[in-house]
Amino acid sequence: MKVKVETSKAASPGTGPFSQAVIDGNLVFTSGQIYLTPEGKLLEGTLEEQVRQIMKNLQAVLEEADVSFSNVVKSTVYVTDMSVYGKINEIYGSYFSTPYPAREVVCVKELPLGAKVEISMIAIK
Repeated sequence: MKVKVETSKAASPGTGPFSQAVIDGNLVFTSGQIYLTPEGKLLEGTLEEQVRQIMKNLQAVLEEADVSFSNVVKSTVYVTDMSVYGKINEIYGSYFSTPYPAREVVCVKELPLGAKVEISMIAIK
């Protein structure tokens, strides 16, 4: 049975037809997170600050689902510019330890609200 996950510590989906995350059985599926603040504003700042905001959002959603980054088995990173891959990888990697989750990085033309990075995750409860 699907269970919706919602926290005020990450940006709300608003009126969009999606949840911050969904639990089904022992799996937690997060929606993609961009660097929106919990107040719904796109964080201005450095790439590092933006990626840390994404990870903060994901951490809040995962915690609401009673899991943490140590439970993540798969993530997908979307970028609009592959030249930032190294910096994103460095910041992203600081949130995990071995064994690292499986992951892919996909370069796309555009992301919501003009964001440059979006990350989604799958975790096991």
